[in-house]
Amino acid sequence: MRMYDLIKKKRDGLVLEDNEIRYVIEGFTKGEIPDYQMSAFLMAVYYKGMNDHEILILTQCMAESGDMVDLSDIPGIKVDKHSTGGVGDKTTLVVAPIVASCGVKVAKMSGRGLGHTGGTIDKLESIPGYRTDLDREEFFEVVKKTGLSVIGQSGNLTPADKKMYALRDVTATVDSIPLIASSIMSKKIAAGSDAILLDVKTGSGAFMQEVDDAIKLAEVMVALGENAGRSTRALITDMDTPLGKAIGNSLEVIEAVNTLKGEGPEDLTIECINLAANMMVMADLGDPDECRRKAEEVIGNGAALEALIAMVEAQGGDASVIRDTDRFGKARYIREVTAVSDGYVVSMDAAGCGIASGILGAGRETLDSVIDYAAGIILEKKTGDEVKTGDVLAILYTNDEDKLLPAEKKFRESVIIENRQVERKPLIYALCSKDGVKRFDGNF
Repeated sequence: MRMYDLIKKKRDGLVLEDNEIRYVIEGFTKGEIPDYQMSAFLMAVYYKGMNDHEILILTQCMAESGDMVDLSDIPGIKVDKHSTGGVGDKTTLVVAPIVASCGVKVAKMSGRGLGHTGGTIDKLESIPGYRTDLDREEFFEVVKKTGLSVIGQSGNLTPADKKMYALRDVTATVDSIPLIASSIMSKKIAAGSDAILLDVKTGSGAFMQEVDDAIKLAEVMVALGENAGRSTRALITDMDTPLGKAIGNSLEVIEAVNTLKGEGPEDLTIECINLAANMMVMADLGDPDECRRKAEEVIGNGAALEALIAMVEAQGGDASVIRDTDRFGKARYIREVTAVSDGYVVSMDAAGCGIASGILGAGRETLDSVIDYAAGIILEKKTGDEVKTGDVLAILYTNDEDKLLPAEKKFRESVIIENRQVERKPLIYALCSKDGVKRFDGNF
């Protein structure tokens, strides 16, 4: 078997056999297939696609390329959640404590920021002392003790995906449904949870900018999860506008804490309650309405916030910053961005807002970049809001004064104000499960 022949076969739109896909993944992981040939193969998949069976085998091979986590030592149903990436998406910090405080175990491995999207691990590391590098025994112990643990991905979890993504990132082959689906689901399957909830974003700040494309991706990933024996659901959620008001690491932790106190932005609160409810449904805690009520109850009585505090303490973090978020480090430089005309915010490009936050220091320009945990943006106006000249649109935070001007420029380019009203887009467009796709008309 030769890699040349398999590249040609996929280039010509033919279906690869199971052993051929296995040869590609195993050979590339071991270093026997060079980057230039794998790049050509990825481009062939990008243009010619894969059928459902090919994607299934690709995902299985990627999942099995490294460690397969066995969570059976942890009692009960373990439910995982994954977002396809967004701006201001701090839902894990809210949803995992809600679900854990209702009795469902959450053993989650998360990633760092990528491009304009924020990473859960970066956000958690803005909490002084919080450890994201627990070994297996520590990870299991925290889940057993507190009901949840969120750590970074194991060094040997899906090494094939790590190598493939590095190539996809520099060869313009990221936004391919077979490659996105296999990348996400190989990690989720290898991570060992019994059930998986996917938060598939759509809009200007997402991989899938059209709702129908996001649904198509969700259907593929749900099928992959179900075929691997994991109960899998996907919610299609909006990412045309940043979620909540905060963009940036400690700023998002603060907003998550406020949400767990029942004081968070409406859009973030609604989305988190529905994500949590679906995780609880998969853990057999009731129907969607019952589970939404449970989520609201543990926010109201403080149990969800206490679950977050317990996890932070168990992983070495300074929980005093959760109890009193004023204790987080403050940015030295602050700038208000004000409106220069009357009108309405008709669009707020989520990706552009994420880039602006990154310019302030909240993200990485290179793998070696040092994150400014206090940097970021607080949005005072969002899509659909009326504005008057001089109204504050957003507040920028950074520890590097020279970054304020370029960040403001990028933010202003991302916000369009016109003399017309627009309807806010739905927060949740659809639910995808093994039973099919259920679309919503804006009400969930």
